Amino acid sequence: MEFDRLSGAATDSDPQTLLLELIDSVVRSLPADVASRALLVERTRSLSDWMAQRPGPITRLRLSGPTEALSLEWEPGPRWTATVEQLHGTVSLSSRTVPVSQWLTAFAQLVTALAVSAAEDAADSERALQALGILPPGSEVRVDDANLSRDLLTLAARVRRRVPAEAAEAVERIGALLADTLPRVAGTGEPEVIVRVAATVYLPDTLRAYLALPAGWAAEHTLAGGLTPAQALIAQLDALESAARTMRDAAVERDASALLANGRFLADRFAGSRRELDLP
Repeated sequence: MEFDRLSGAATDSDPQTLLLELIDSVVRSLPADVASRALLVERTRSLSDWMAQRPGPITRLRLSGPTEALSLEWEPGPRWTATVEQLHGTVSLSSRTVPVSQWLTAFAQLVTALAVSAAEDAADSERALQALGILPPGSEVRVDDANLSRDLLTLAARVRRRVPAEAAEAVERIGALLADTLPRVAGTGEPEVIVRVAATVYLPDTLRAYLALPAGWAAEHTLAGGLTPAQALIAQLDALESAARTMRDAAVERDASALLANGRFLADRFAGSRRELDLP
């Protein structure tokens, strides 16, 4: 969701829509157990709500992180009160009221931070299960159709400790580009398929091929082309980032022909990516 657009007309004309979209952004961005711990939703039910078995309007949201909690309260009018609390554990050290636009920015940043932290924890757990043979290697490097945006935006966090820093930064940029492109091409047929394949196949497969290699060998061995596997990974990600940026720009410009051309480029460029990194 676009938090900047919500700070204007939505807060004045349809407060409940704003609050529901904020809740939805948390549910879509975070694993269910993390969202349930971090997000508190309060409603106020009138007598007519009780009689009609309605839940009543949302009157307060509170999103808690490790060091701060963000609360947004609504009263008919509408009247908004946006506060930021500094926390030490569960103890509130201080609280201040801020403009709604500033609060929405802080809310988006906290959702992102919670998503990244959850992704890192999940990746650590999955790697432990891989070491025990319970999960297959590379299972943490996935981008599922059911959670495309969340998986793309957290993929860098899941691989950051196992790939060169330059590669992790590229994965973060690619994920953001693809996540921005997907809603723009929704329902367009082949252009949407191209972007989805880049997100769910080309990007994770490139990373899995690298992560399957022994760490020391990947950093030091020289491939036939004169690059180490780490350097080959960065080169592949550079090519994917360039294509993802072009696809995003084409989607913005509604240029389907450019999207199709980039789809053919990606198919040719990444079809053999795993072979390039295979052990001799």
